[in-house]
Amino acid sequence: MIYEQLERLLTEQGFSKVPSNLPEFSFFFRNENTYVNVLHIIEYKQGLYITEEQYAHIKETIRGFFRTKEAKDVHILSLLICPDMEKAKQLCGSDPLCWLIDPVWKRLLIYENQAADFYGMKSVLENFLSEMAAHEGNEQETFAGSDGNRYDKNRNKVKELIRSSGVNITIVIFNVILFIICTFTGELLYNIGAFSVMDLVENGEWHRIFTSMFLHADIEHLISNMLVLYYIGNVIEKQIGHVPYVLLYFLCGITGNIFSAGYELLSGQYIGSVGASGAIFGVEGALLMLALVHKEKIADVTTGRIVLSIAFSLYSGFTSYFVNNAAHIGGLLTGFVLAGIYWLLLPDSRKG
Repeated sequence: MIYEQLERLLTEQGFSKVPSNLPEFSFFFRNENTYVNVLHIIEYKQGLYITEEQYAHIKETIRGFFRTKEAKDVHILSLLICPDMEKAKQLCGSDPLCWLIDPVWKRLLIYENQAADFYGMKSVLENFLSEMAAHEGNEQETFAGSDGNRYDKNRNKVKELIRSSGVNITIVIFNVILFIICTFTGELLYNIGAFSVMDLVENGEWHRIFTSMFLHADIEHLISNMLVLYYIGNVIEKQIGHVPYVLLYFLCGITGNIFSAGYELLSGQYIGSVGASGAIFGVEGALLMLALVHKEKIADVTTGRIVLSIAFSLYSGFTSYFVNNAAHIGGLLTGFVLAGIYWLLLPDSRKG
């Protein structure tokens, strides 16, 4: 059933179907200005067996077919409809241009080594699957009045959240745990971990550039930072993957503190500081860059709203006391630039 509705969706999106003698394999194409986009759909029904070599051969056959039609630039995305996620990952887990569709929970699965988008098709497919699930009346929750089904669905949502944003969630939890420790140990961690340029210059305590990112002055400081980090960080990690997100987060935080050190030396105002704000502003800068280069909404937030949010945050910092604005600006600029470099260096990140 999901295949028939997917075929209808692709037709509405301007794709044409190429006839095939194999009912489990089909592909749709759409001519663009200088290239051809192809969606290769595999409906992995019970009893079907296909090896990785056969899968790769099929994609190469599709590419060859279009080359005979004088299409020099052919982009192929495989959509594997399969309820067995382990079997699906084994088949196309190494292919960056292969997404999985879970026909049971009506969800699109894109792993960290796979393309984050394919010419805007991610949002199209996610909306399609979401509407399909809603149309079925959330049957997984209400079937036979079973609380067990509701529990299973919620558990799967948690698993998916951890799979896509596990690093960011871990960072948030670690910040909270350290703050709890600080409430019982007084100034101990602040004395050895807070950032101050004089501790760097005079004592050589360079670790403070890193450790200060995990300390917060009070509960309000912690909550405001962690709420922003949770919502924006989850979006960015899902977009760029776990390892790039780790590098982005820590480089933004460290660069923010370096900006802070430079400002202290130039101004002669030596004030200790703590907090993850530099890294968080970096994540916001990355969100802005991705929204600009993709030219579409990121997590249903427009570029204008992102700019407004960043401007308001900067304004609040400049009109408040005891705020490390240099770290904010340093982190913001670093995140913006790093996201741009990521987009330039990784071709798959451009698909959007």
